[in-house]
Amino acid sequence: MKDKKRLPISGEPIPWESPFATLKSLNLPLTPAGKPPVTTVDAAPPSPKKNRGRVDIIRQTAHRGGKTVTVVTGFTGISLAEKETLAKDMQKSCGAGGTVKEGRIEVQGDQRDTVFRILTNAGFRPVFAGG
Repeated sequence: MKDKKRLPISGEPIPWESPFATLKSLNLPLTPAGKPPVTTVDAAPPSPKKNRGRVDIIRQTAHRGGKTVTVVTGFTGISLAEKETLAKDMQKSCGAGGTVKEGRIEVQGDQRDTVFRILTNAGFRPVFAGG
């Protein structure tokens, strides 16, 4: 039967031996060979997203052969490259195709809820407009 160790209840300190004490006495290197030491970085709290302006989310079917398209318009102060990055994120999340035309983002299908979430996370204030 296993020998049970009893803890003192009289208030005296508990004798404790570190299981890593023998490793410390071996003088091993602190990090594996060839790997940089792991450092912990205090993560800064996420900064509140700045308001990047209002954008309109519109569902259109006109002049598209009856197919529905979600159009995002009203971007101000945003580059074409950033619009293309946003469009790519929207297409990937929606599982649909899309494009950037004449300063607006078009995503195939009625994807207003997903587009709304992506724009909110990017710091915009999306508004459902039109039909």
